[in-house]
Amino acid sequence: MARQFTVNRVGLWLLVVLVLFYNGICINVSTRPEVVTVGVMFSFNSVIGKPSKIAVEAAVEDINSNPGILKGTKLNLEMKDTNYSEFLGIVEALKFMEKEMVAIIGPQSSVTAHLISHLANVLQLPLLSFSSTDPTLSPIEFPFFVRTAQNDLYQMAAIAELVDFYGWREVIAIYEDDDHGRYGIAALGDKLAEIRCKISYKAALSSDPTRDEITDLLVNIAMSSESRILVVHVPGSWGPIVFSVAQHFGMLSKGYVWIATNWLSTVLDTNSPLAQDAMDNIEGVLTLRMYTPESELKRKFISRWSNLTRRKVVDGRHIGLNAYALYAYDTVWLLARALDAFFEQGGNISFSNQSQASTLQQGGNDLKVFNGGKLLLRNILQVSMNGLTGQVRFTSDRNLIHPAFEVINVIGNGYRRIGYWSNHSGLSILPPETLWSKPPNRSSSNQKLHDAIWPGPTTEKPRGWTFLNSGRHLRIGVPNRVSYREFVSVHGQSVTGYCIDVFTTALNLLPYAVPYKLIAYGDGLTNPSGLELVRQITTGVFDAVVGDIAITTNRTRMADFTQPYIESGLVVVAPVREVDSSAWAFLRPFTGSMWAVTAICFLVAGTVIWILEHRLNDDFRGPPRRQVVTILWFSFSTWFFAHRENTVSTLGRLFLIIWLFVVLIINSSYTASLTSILTVQQLSSPIKGIETLQSSSDPIGYQQGSYARNYLINELSIHESRLIPFNSPEESAKALKDGPSKGGVVAMVDDRAYMELFLSTRCEFSIIGHEFTKRGWGFAFPKDSPLALDFSTAILKMSDDGDLQRIHDKWLSRQACSSQGAKTEVDRLPLRRFWGLFIICALACIIALFLHFLKMVRQFSNHYPEEHQYSSRSSPTARLRAFFSFFNEKEDDVRSRSRRRQIEGSSSRTDNGSTSNSNYDRGHTDTEISPNKTTGISSQV
Repeated sequence: MARQFTVNRVGLWLLVVLVLFYNGICINVSTRPEVVTVGVMFSFNSVIGKPSKIAVEAAVEDINSNPGILKGTKLNLEMKDTNYSEFLGIVEALKFMEKEMVAIIGPQSSVTAHLISHLANVLQLPLLSFSSTDPTLSPIEFPFFVRTAQNDLYQMAAIAELVDFYGWREVIAIYEDDDHGRYGIAALGDKLAEIRCKISYKAALSSDPTRDEITDLLVNIAMSSESRILVVHVPGSWGPIVFSVAQHFGMLSKGYVWIATNWLSTVLDTNSPLAQDAMDNIEGVLTLRMYTPESELKRKFISRWSNLTRRKVVDGRHIGLNAYALYAYDTVWLLARALDAFFEQGGNISFSNQSQASTLQQGGNDLKVFNGGKLLLRNILQVSMNGLTGQVRFTSDRNLIHPAFEVINVIGNGYRRIGYWSNHSGLSILPPETLWSKPPNRSSSNQKLHDAIWPGPTTEKPRGWTFLNSGRHLRIGVPNRVSYREFVSVHGQSVTGYCIDVFTTALNLLPYAVPYKLIAYGDGLTNPSGLELVRQITTGVFDAVVGDIAITTNRTRMADFTQPYIESGLVVVAPVREVDSSAWAFLRPFTGSMWAVTAICFLVAGTVIWILEHRLNDDFRGPPRRQVVTILWFSFSTWFFAHRENTVSTLGRLFLIIWLFVVLIINSSYTASLTSILTVQQLSSPIKGIETLQSSSDPIGYQQGSYARNYLINELSIHESRLIPFNSPEESAKALKDGPSKGGVVAMVDDRAYMELFLSTRCEFSIIGHEFTKRGWGFAFPKDSPLALDFSTAILKMSDDGDLQRIHDKWLSRQACSSQGAKTEVDRLPLRRFWGLFIICALACIIALFLHFLKMVRQFSNHYPEEHQYSSRSSPTARLRAFFSFFNEKEDDVRSRSRRRQIEGSSSRTDNGSTSNSNYDRGHTDTEISPNKTTGISSQV
C-alpha cells in the first residue's frame, strides 16, 4: 500500500508539471537569449546621421564588452540607411517588423515616425528616436513611440523667450513644409502668443527646394514684410543655402535678426571648420544647441572621439561630435538597460498573430505582435541612468527631464555661447544644473544673456522691423474740427494746427522715411467723435489717427497710443462774479469753528501759565481782579508776542515755548490768508466742483464729439438728459451766460486744453476746482504697430529738447484776461488743518499741569506735616480748603515759614532738654540730704 501511494504521488506531480508546461506557465524562470537583435534606421550621410552612426556602434561595442549589462546576451544591431527618403524609411521599418525584432532605434525623420508609429502601436514594438523631435508625436496617440532627445516644444519656447527678451513682437518663420516643419512652427506660434507676440509671416519651402525657390521666397519676404526677425527651421542638408541667398540680397546686413533652430549648431559641430564664405554667410546669427552638462563620462567620450573617427574623413574633414550623437549613444544604453530589466522580470522574446496583425498580413507582410512589447516599453520608461547627456529619466508626459538649450552666437570664424535656456529658470548666463536645486525664477530681472554680435556686424541691438517704402502712403485720419481749430484745422487739402506740427516734427526724428497722406474725417458741420475716429483703424480705413485724441480705456482696447504729447483732463467751467472785500474781511481767513477753538486755546494757555507761575512770580499774584486781568492780557498779548510778564518756572518756560510756536503758525497762516483776500481779486460761483454738478439736476454742457459725455454718464452716473452738446465756443459761452433759468447750462465739462483756450478771451468764466481726471493726448496706431513705440521715443526727445513747448507757444499761447490770476473764492482755513498743532498744545498743557500738581503735593506734604496729619483726620472739604490755601501762598513764604518752624522746633527741643536736667539735679540733692536728716533725728532720739 505504501509503495502504491508513493507511485501515485509521483505520477500526480508529473501530471501537474505537464499541465503547467503545456499551458505556457513558468515559475519565474527566464532563459536569456544569446543574441538580441535591434533595428537601427536613419540617414547615415546626413548631418545628424554621420556622427550618430559612429556613436551607436561605439555604444554597442561598450555594452557587449561589459558583462554586467546584459549578462551574457549580446546586443546585435541591424542598421539600415534610409538615405533621406521617407518612403525608404517606411520600407525598412516594415522589413524590421517582419524579422521579429524587439525594438527599433529610429527613424530620423518625423514624417516617417508619424507613419510607422501606427504600425508600432499594433505590433507593440517600441520605437526609440533620438532625432524625431516633432512635438505632435504624443504618447497618447503613439504610446510605443519614445523620444530620447529634447522635444521641439522646448526649443520653440526658448526662441519665444529670446524674442521677448530683446523686446521684439513679430517674427517671420521660414520652414520646411513637412510634419516636422509645420508642427514645429505651430508650436512656436503658440509660445509667442503666450507672451503677446506673433508670427507675422509664414514662409514654407518644399523638402528639397532649389536656389531659385529660396530666392523667390526671400525676395517676397523683403518686399512685403516689415518684420526683420527671421526664424529658420529647416534641415541642415540645405539650410546653409538659405543664408547664402540671404547674404546675396543683403539680408544679413544691419537691422536684420536671424535665429536658427538647432540644425545650424549641428552643422557647425559636425562639419567644423566650415569654409570662410560659409561662415561669412552666418555671421551674427543666433542658434540653439541641446544642452548636455559636463561630466567625466562625457569628457572621456570626447577624448575617445578622435580615435573613433580617425579613418572616417568626409570632404577632407573629420566628422565632428554633435549633440544628436550623444543622445544616440545614450539611446542604445537606455535600451540595453531596459532589456536587462525585461529579462530580470521574466520577459521572453516571443511573437504571436493577433487580429490586427492578421489584417496586416493580408497585405502580404508577415507581421507579428511582440508579446513582451508592453513590458519592455514599461522598463524603457522606468530607466534612470547617467549618460553622456546627463541624467536620463522620463517625466510623466514622457519627455526627458531638465530640458535645456545653449544659446550660440556665430562670430567670425567660430561661435561663442552667450547663455543658456532651461525650462526651469528661462534665460541665464549660469549653467542650468546650477539652478535646478533653486526655486524657479522667471522674473524679467533674472533673465540674462551676454552681449551678442548681430548681422552687420554690429553690437547694437536691432530694432527688429523697418518701414516698407513700397510706394504706398500711410492713410492717416485727422478730425475735421468745427471748433478750436488751433489744434487741427482742415482747409481743403491743407491740414495745420498744433497737433499736426507735433506729428510732423516727431516724424522727422524717425530714423527712416514714412510716406503719408492726411485724410480728414468728419462732415465739417459738427466735431467728429474721437472714439469713432479711432475705430476706423480697426476696420482698416486708416493706418493711424493724428489729432486731439484723448487716451481713454475704451480707445486703448482698439489701438496702441504713443506717449502723450500734452497732458490734459476734464475740468468744470462755470460763470463767476467778483467778490468785493467787506469791512469784516479780516474775519474771513478762519472759519467760525477755527476762531472759537483758537480763542479757547488762548484762554487755556493763559490759565496754564498763571497756574504754573502763581506761586513763584509776583506778576501773577495780587487781588483776584488783577489776576483775572493778567490772565486775559497774557493770553491774547502772545498773539503779537507783546506779553510783558516774565516766566520764572521751568515748566512755565517750556510750555510757553511750545505755545509761542503754535501762535507763530496760526499767526503766519492768518497773515497769508488775509493778504490774499485783500490783494488778490476774488471770484465767487455757486458751483464748487464736479461734486456740485453730481448732486444737482441742472443741465451740463460739453463739446460735441468729446469723451466727456461718456465719462459723465458711465463713470459719474449723470443722466443723459442733463447733457447738452455744443459745437462752438460761442454757443458754449451763450449757454453759460443764460444759465439754466433761460435754457442754458449751469457749467461746461471739457478737456483743460480746450477750456484754457476758451477762457483766454472770456473773463466772466473760470475753471472751478481741480481736474477730476488725468488724461493725455496721443497718436493712435494699429495694435502692435512698431510705429507707436518709435513715435513715443521721438515725442520724449521733443520734450527734452523743448520742441513741444515751442510748438505749444506758437499755437496755444494767448493773452490771458485779468481775471485769470484771480481766485474763485478764498479757501478759508478750517479747523482740521490745525488739529496737529492743537493736539501738541493740549499734550503740553496736560503734562505741565500734571508735573506741577505732583510737585505741589510733595511740597504740601513736606512743609505742612501738622496740617497734613490734621487734615487726614478732617473732612475732605477741609483738606481741599487747606490745599487751596497752600496753593494760594507764595512758594518763598512757604519755604521761609518752613525754615522758621524748623528753627523753632530745634530751640524747643533744646529748652526741654535743659529743664529735664535741672529737675534731675534737684531731685538728686534732696536724696543726698535726706539721710543726714534721718541720722540727726535718730541721734536726737
